[in-house]
Amino acid sequence: MFLGLAVVVVIGVLIVNYVKDRRVSGPATETEKKAEQAATGSGASSTYTVAAGETLWSIAEKTIGSGYNWVDIRDANKLTNADQVEVGQTLAIPSVAKREPGQIANAMVEVKRPADGKYTVKKGDSLWSISVATYGTGFRWTEIATLNKLEHPNVIHTGNVLMLP
Repeated sequence: MFLGLAVVVVIGVLIVNYVKDRRVSGPATETEKKAEQAATGSGASSTYTVAAGETLWSIAEKTIGSGYNWVDIRDANKLTNADQVEVGQTLAIPSVAKREPGQIANAMVEVKRPADGKYTVKKGDSLWSISVATYGTGFRWTEIATLNKLEHPNVIHTGNVLMLP
């Protein structure tokens, strides 16, 4: 009976200390930290640990408030392939202004649009990468898909010839 009482007391002390530490240390999750930064106006950059199923877009939505800021996270971390973030990877989150839909990351981009207005799909291409290569921004991929009447824009094949808007 004495041993049972000792276990209950130890567990009670641990719970009290845990609750007390959480109140002192502030927000526990990255989302809560970002909310506190927004509320206090703190603009310092921070870090974020990637969880399962997350993309740069979803991370930008959680931390900055707009998925369009994924390019800022990519650039701050010097990522060569934005599609390959790994669970547990720590990313630097820059303190940047929230982007609105349609804002282009870099307005001074050289456009390499073919003169004939056509593009032949190469191995590894996606509508996004084709849009970046021809217009300097990936956000025009939807126009390419619409013009070419692609029912499944994620499925394009090497050798396909696409019309460019």
